[in-house]
Amino acid sequence: MRSRRVRAATTAVAACLALLAAAGAPAGAAAPDAVPPAPTQVLAATALPGGAAPSALSARLADRLPALLRSPALGRATMSVVDVASGEEVYETFAGRAQAPASTLKLLTALAVLRALGPETRLHTRVVQGRKARTVVLVGAGDATLTRTPTDTTADGQPYAPASLTELAERTARVLREAGRSSVRLRFDDTLFSHERTAPGWPASYVASGVVSPVSALSADSGRAAAGSLARSTDPAAAAASYFAQRLREAGVTVRGAPARAAAQPQAHELAAVQSPTIATLVEWMLTVSDNDLAEALAHLAGAHEGAGSFAGGAQAMRATLAALGVEAPLVDGARIADGSGLSLQDALPAGLLSRALAAAARPSPQTAAYWPVFSGNPVAGLTGTLAARFTGRADAGRGVVRAKTGTLTGVNALAGTVRDDQGRLLAFAVLADRVVAKYPAEAQLDRVAAALRR
Repeated sequence: MRSRRVRAATTAVAACLALLAAAGAPAGAAAPDAVPPAPTQVLAATALPGGAAPSALSARLADRLPALLRSPALGRATMSVVDVASGEEVYETFAGRAQAPASTLKLLTALAVLRALGPETRLHTRVVQGRKARTVVLVGAGDATLTRTPTDTTADGQPYAPASLTELAERTARVLREAGRSSVRLRFDDTLFSHERTAPGWPASYVASGVVSPVSALSADSGRAAAGSLARSTDPAAAAASYFAQRLREAGVTVRGAPARAAAQPQAHELAAVQSPTIATLVEWMLTVSDNDLAEALAHLAGAHEGAGSFAGGAQAMRATLAALGVEAPLVDGARIADGSGLSLQDALPAGLLSRALAAAARPSPQTAAYWPVFSGNPVAGLTGTLAARFTGRADAGRGVVRAKTGTLTGVNALAGTVRDDQGRLLAFAVLADRVVAKYPAEAQLDRVAAALRR
């Protein structure tokens, strides 16, 4: 299992770099003047077998953390720390108070989709025979990584690259030509997800400014107008179908009329298909680079498995997952979940909910075996993803050891993940800060808080 997880994590990092190169840097992002060298120690092994959380640990944290959390840089902060081996909360401050989680909510999305679909599932975007002989239907599978760009689908024998809409068109054209069909009408089916495209609490500026696309079961390049573009399509499914029609024409198939929405028939004959990377790899990508579009698609997929591919369905799948993990009902009842990415201004979670969910998922058992991509996908301090350039200066002790999901909205900064202390004890933690005035001092202070768990 260990070698499998290391291989998966390495694959995820390589895939993330490819996705970032294709999509471009996030709006407003700036490269640091000097990035410290990679940490020499990464994810130290457990030295102790676990057991009941020592009272000395609680006392040490009570001595160390309050002053760090009272920093003006954090505005209003709430925190929870749980000893994974025992499940005991060893430190808390206002841990039951629901606050904006920002992108730390993506942890719940990851847990829910892994529970619903399992880590090895792949999403199949298909072309099937339509109701009429000269009609074909492009069927969306909720794959937010589907791209227009032709891709190399293997690396070291392991499929990991995003599925290509261009490749699907070429496969479809080949099948049609072999069947003697040179002319078709194209329909597209995006009914796996509901037609509620934006979440409650999303400002209109999110789509207009390129923060996130309208959520659709069929999209190309995460709903962007083109690969690498920041501009978002207002109808990702129609845009993907239009591109697909263009590629069919270039492959020698006449497409009559404009593509139109139509649900595929149940059990319709499949003409061609392409498949996504595994759900495990998608979860790792989503967490490492904090991909909003992928998060929303994964939440909808979890909801669809429960019966509703929608924002509400995704939230229900997260609540069901929290219950299955044994997170206390008052914490779950106190949560407000409006989307799968944490972008909604209506989202609010208790820090204790996040820490307890992570701790429960990290404890080895047959029931938690599917959750490993949450931990292999979380950024490593000073090394990967959204933590690559963080944990410097007074937070240096956390480099290579803290593994956590970041969260950032205007006035909100958060961090939730796991860390091994210097005695080898695995701790799950969450710290949420709102009423934050300045982003970068808040991030640095959060790093110091997490690094304090190390020693």
